[in-house]
Amino acid sequence: MSADFFLRPHWAAPAHVHALSTTRQGGVSQPPYASFNLGAHVGDDPAAVAANRALLRQQLPAEPAWLNQVHGITVVDAASVAGAPVDADASFSRTPGVVCAVMTADCLPVLFTNRAGSVVAAAHAGWRGLLAGVLEATLSAMACPAHEVLAWCGPAISRDAFEVGSEVRAAFVAHNPAAAAAFSPLPDGKWLADLPGLARQRLLAAGVPDNQCVDSELCTVIEREQFFSYRRDGCTGRMASLIWLAPAV
Repeated sequence: MSADFFLRPHWAAPAHVHALSTTRQGGVSQPPYASFNLGAHVGDDPAAVAANRALLRQQLPAEPAWLNQVHGITVVDAASVAGAPVDADASFSRTPGVVCAVMTADCLPVLFTNRAGSVVAAAHAGWRGLLAGVLEATLSAMACPAHEVLAWCGPAISRDAFEVGSEVRAAFVAHNPAAAAAFSPLPDGKWLADLPGLARQRLLAAGVPDNQCVDSELCTVIEREQFFSYRRDGCTGRMASLIWLAPAV
């Protein structure tokens, strides 16, 4: 499978930390899941999903620790995930060769490592999980000083496309008044929300340095040839963002 179908973070992670994010290209699924759908829960042909996951597996040292994402803040050790996916929205690993993974189609995937490369993590941050503290919970599970953490925000719905109600804005502003800067008013009383910007606020407040938070600046809604988008299409596939420590050789 061509490496052109994958995105790789541009960040200062140690060489033995490996990460990638898939696009919608390069797989076998048929419309509306065309073509590299990795979600087994969206109505796609299970054989097509299995074939796509097999293609992905060629890029990885092991089968990913898939999660059943529920827009919560539970974080699990990816090494403990075996067989059926567990209910969680983030995972971490200190074990070489164990692959952390989250699936998205507008929600924000955030990948983490520390400067020493002794721990990695992946978090699924829709607005509900972000508000509830999934990024802070992931940092806590990593159990390393926040100032040593690097974070990469992958493809997600952008400020230009993410329309929310006033109750969403009010909830974020109640948590932190500075969150108001991440919302732009619309004429109908709704708001455009900057999901990656809100995530960056939460990471900085938790102690991650600004220059160690990298945003891919890729919009899943606008870039329809590259990405699945639930907000845009409704019935659609899922991408994956994955990170792992290289296994010993």
